[in-house]
Amino acid sequence: MSASAEATVLITHDVGLHARPSVKFTKLAKTFAAVVEVALAANGPWFDAKSIVKVMAAKAPKGTMLHIRARGDGAGEAVEALIELVLRDFDEGEDHARTA
Repeated sequence: MSASAEATVLITHDVGLHARPSVKFTKLAKTFAAVVEVALAANGPWFDAKSIVKVMAAKAPKGTMLHIRARGDGAGEAVEALIELVLRDFDEGEDHARTA
């Protein structure tokens, strides 16, 4: 039996899941052997979380519930890591404050 995991997280990043956050999200997803998918609704449609084109095309704004699922080796770890990345605002908090 193949491992699987699924979770939902609220996007609180001001620009949502756009350019920089999408790159960080897909790069992290690619570090796992599991098949990782995301959706903007619990019943889909689901798309490949390792595809920058598909993740950016979702245009998920702030306030969107992001559904993440994975199956295969490291499924639980993949979902957990991606949830944590979203909860950390894609690591763009104070580190990305404008510098003039």
